[in-house]
Amino acid sequence: MSWRTIVISKRAKLDLQLGYMVVRSEEVTKIVLREISTILIESTAVSLTTGLLAELSKRKIKVIFCDEKRNPSSELVSYYGSHDTSNKVRKQIAWKQKTKEAVWTEIVTEKIRKQKEILEILGKEESEILSSYIKEITWNDGTNREGHAAKVYFNALFGLDFTRTEDNYINAGLNYGYSIILSAFTREIVANGYITQLGLFHDNMFNQFNLASDLMEPFRVLIDQKVLQMKLIDFEHSEKMQLVDILNQEVLIDGKKQYVNNAIKIYCKSVFDALNDDDSSLMRFYRIELQIYESFSIFRFTSNNCRK
Repeated sequence: MSWRTIVISKRAKLDLQLGYMVVRSEEVTKIVLREISTILIESTAVSLTTGLLAELSKRKIKVIFCDEKRNPSSELVSYYGSHDTSNKVRKQIAWKQKTKEAVWTEIVTEKIRKQKEILEILGKEESEILSSYIKEITWNDGTNREGHAAKVYFNALFGLDFTRTEDNYINAGLNYGYSIILSAFTREIVANGYITQLGLFHDNMFNQFNLASDLMEPFRVLIDQKVLQMKLIDFEHSEKMQLVDILNQEVLIDGKKQYVNNAIKIYCKSVFDALNDDDSSLMRFYRIELQIYESFSIFRFTSNNCRK
């Protein structure tokens, strides 16, 4: 099973050699392809051979390309992620609306539950509000408890003046981390033979990743807790690498410890099983061990934390 996340942050040439990716920079490094899950090309001074790109696509290795500001801007998505892609897409189009709504209701409930858990560990009284929202969730989240919970949650984490539209280090960290998680989900969706454009709840004609946007929701809190822990007063290469490394964090799923990358695979498969079998009880969600939460320091954000 692939597990390594490779980051190329300096000028380099990448090519293929006998099952290895060869990185030619100040030194020559060989990395066996079967161990690679994701490659993040952070520098625009990196060149890749078409032979390597073809092999990466064949092996379903996610490749993320960054712009001149070193922010993710595009990714490599295979046309054929599975041998039976055509059959999987037919199934995806035929998913029952009632089943999609049932799955979305479970996803929203789990997202708010995880937000509540973080606030509880931090001793925030707002966790009680989120507990009440969980009880109030209606079918397909018809009363938008997700939106109400998000406002309470982010204000509790980052201060009453915080909004997700501000231009600050916190939002830069959140956006960067979310893009890494989103890419991991698009990889799994395509690898399972489905297309990312057809979502359960998200239905934006300009969003190529509606389904990934749906499925990733319970995993956003992994980014939130890391950004909170980092106490950002800057957002450069080292901070970005801490967020990329979240894919290598261990969580519990199905009673076993798994890296987040592998937990995403298990979770995605369970969601597809639920959709294909019309049974949302088949969904499997991850859990974070208590000691990870307890490593957080409880603090208040000042204006210096929020301004860029």
